[in-house]
Amino acid sequence: MRDEDLPRFNPRPVLQAVAIGDGQQALVVDDVLLNPEALVDLAARHPQALQRPRGYAFPGREWWMPPDFASRLDDFFRQHVRGRLGGRRTVDMSCRLSMVNFAPQELAPHQWQCHRDLQGLQPGRIILASVLYLFQDPALGGTSFFRPRRSHDETVAMLQDALRLDGPAFTRARSVQPGYIQGSNAWFEHTATLPARFNRMVFYNGTVFHAGDIQHPERLGSDARTGRLTLNGFFACTPQAS
Repeated sequence: MRDEDLPRFNPRPVLQAVAIGDGQQALVVDDVLLNPEALVDLAARHPQALQRPRGYAFPGREWWMPPDFASRLDDFFRQHVRGRLGGRRTVDMSCRLSMVNFAPQELAPHQWQCHRDLQGLQPGRIILASVLYLFQDPALGGTSFFRPRRSHDETVAMLQDALRLDGPAFTRARSVQPGYIQGSNAWFEHTATLPARFNRMVFYNGTVFHAGDIQHPERLGSDARTGRLTLNGFFACTPQAS
């Protein structure tokens, strides 16, 4: 990847801690990149690279970034974020450019709910995550956080049903309506929403239930210059000693 396509992080970031429920906090960094437009240009020049994989939880297109790109985010995370969110050592990390662009009727039942970033998480590790908003229209939505209303076993059973049942059957079984989750429902209580702002990055514990705050799905699209383009990071870490 060309050097001008790589992110350049603000060397003097200001991090703001924001409560997101149940004693958890997110870290919000405005003006995090010195060159945010370069990432938008990168996605706009390579629309074919943003793929729509089958059978995946993300409701849109994604492009996983190469190591030289990811290492820039990893360095920023290590220097400014990891210790404040309870991480000790980064074991693995990855990041992707993403665009949510499914219409509500395209969503599978498991995409009607909030989620956690548990894929491949090994015992004895924690998962921290980040999202960088690379769009100018705040109405495309920030990130919302939730807590379960039911027991752990009930919640897991419902999420398993979301993977195995079709839409009408899932609605009958679990009383969840189709579409992007908007606020609280029968299964999850909404605890916080962090609004989107261009060049704002949010870091949080990926085991907290969360979802994009998609209030206006009719605004979603596939153009990197006008759509809901984000850079999403995932950091598997060893935890700090308690």
